[in-house]
Amino acid sequence: MFSRDRWSEIIEALTANWFRTVLTAFGVLWGIFILVILLAAGKGLENGVMKDFGGIATNTMFMWTQVASKPYKGLPKGRRYNFEIEDVAAIREQVPALRFISPRNQLGGFGGANNVVRGLNTGAFNVYGDYPEIIKQEPMDITSGRFINYSDIQDKRKVAIIGEGVKAVLYDKGEDPLGTYIKINGVNFMVIGTYKKKGQGGDVEEGQKQIYVPFTAFSQAFNMGNRVGWMAITAKDGIPITNLKQDIIDVIKARHTIHPEDDRAVGNFNLFEQYSKVNGLFVALKAVAYFVGVLVLLSGIIGISNIMLIVVKERTNEIGVRRALGATPWAIRGQILMESVFLTIVSGMAGIILATGVIWLVNFQLDQMDTSEMMFANPSVNLGVVIVSLAILIVSGLLAGLIPAQHAIKIKPVDALRTE
Repeated sequence: MFSRDRWSEIIEALTANWFRTVLTAFGVLWGIFILVILLAAGKGLENGVMKDFGGIATNTMFMWTQVASKPYKGLPKGRRYNFEIEDVAAIREQVPALRFISPRNQLGGFGGANNVVRGLNTGAFNVYGDYPEIIKQEPMDITSGRFINYSDIQDKRKVAIIGEGVKAVLYDKGEDPLGTYIKINGVNFMVIGTYKKKGQGGDVEEGQKQIYVPFTAFSQAFNMGNRVGWMAITAKDGIPITNLKQDIIDVIKARHTIHPEDDRAVGNFNLFEQYSKVNGLFVALKAVAYFVGVLVLLSGIIGISNIMLIVVKERTNEIGVRRALGATPWAIRGQILMESVFLTIVSGMAGIILATGVIWLVNFQLDQMDTSEMMFANPSVNLGVVIVSLAILIVSGLLAGLIPAQHAIKIKPVDALRTE
């Protein structure tokens, strides 16, 4: 490995016909280039799609009430019921693997009547009665002030956190909303914070036009009593919410006298299932990228193996002389394998460098563009991909040189010396 004479022989052998060597190396260069570019493109698409999730807790389900579709214990089919705040404590007690349970009530909505007033300005916004945990399930950047805390919940404080979209409608440009009052359905709430939602697209833009108030103050101000409109429920890390969904629904059915086989009475949306489908898609894309890249790389490796066979044939006399002077089969085999591995690694690293340059150029162009509406962001490859690529190159180089090396040691010294 560290013999200067051996490396001189390798360089001399590979540069004897440099044009042939360059063409051979290009196959490996192109294969590894395609592999890295495909993986980076897949990562860019994944980043763009995941940006749409806006950092939301993906191991979450949402649950709401619907109409009972089966009679049960004397109660009729078609009856309506409501979640209650006591349901939250029951779920938390009976399903301990949950991380967050956020009950929520909602008022107004997009396209509804003007429900929020400040001075002469009015607007129609979603108003949510929430607990502090909701910010961990539905992340947002607090741009000024603060979010709801448990002191607000306990004291039923009439305070509000408004989105930047609400601020733009109800306040003049440059005006500080903190400490001012807005009137929601005739009830005054003091603004204590502003936020901006994470993510991209029209849904996120609409998400800036929402108002959050303490759940208890919402219930008191708008006569909700102990009712809960719907819940956001997040499982602990490592435990899919899908595995707990039926247990949660069973608690609700038992508390509200719903038939155990009534699958329509409790509405739910499992965000984890949707996230898993998207994540599975990107795993498949990554597998396809490796498959295509390795196939292209394999064609380059076959080219190197063929060229090494030709090199061995051209050096038959040299091999015969070395064998006659006492060179062992392992010495001959090692020489051929080192030449093959060296050519493969050099050409492969050139492909990685070229791919890195292209990825940098794409990222530079994306930085100059407005990517808020694009489903593509920050294409990149991590160090693990580079290490895997190097491992593929080393193994490929050994495979490419193995057949020529075996062919070389099978030549008898006498036959090799006779060859013209």
